[in-house]
Amino acid sequence: MHSASKMLLLAACAVGLSGVAHAQGPPPDPTHVPFTLPADIQWTGGSGIGVYEARLFGDPSKPGPYGILVKWMPGNFSHPHFHSQDRWVYVVSGTWWVSSSTHFDPSQTYPLPAGTFATDLANTVHWDGAKAGGEPAVLELVGMGPVTTIEMDENGKPLPPRSANR
Repeated sequence: MHSASKMLLLAACAVGLSGVAHAQGPPPDPTHVPFTLPADIQWTGGSGIGVYEARLFGDPSKPGPYGILVKWMPGNFSHPHFHSQDRWVYVVSGTWWVSSSTHFDPSQTYPLPAGTFATDLANTVHWDGAKAGGEPAVLELVGMGPVTTIEMDENGKPLPPRSANR
């Protein structure tokens, strides 16, 4: 087969496959597969604090499993802290910058790109966010509630507890 014929055959196959990829049936029965489309996810926070959250299921402040999305806007970081429970983190998009130091210095964070899975171990210090000039970092956090976040002072000493998701 000549190379021009091969190219036409490949182009025809690609067009045919693209038609299959775009075909869709009716939405699934919500009593079988409940879902929320991206435009319908309810984000809270943001103004002045640089981080948004969306609860997917459960409640981190109550007993039982929970899942939340966290969106760190560029240039925003938490300060050193730890959580009372393990949490599992999947980086959905962007780059999540993390440190396990008690010293807050965003230039000393480590990049975890989209697709990374991490475990936020209970009672271990870390802090995190998204660097300025980059894109937002979107994380999915899953854990068992209730979870308490304990922030650290500049000397690595615990501050009074607060209930929080990040």
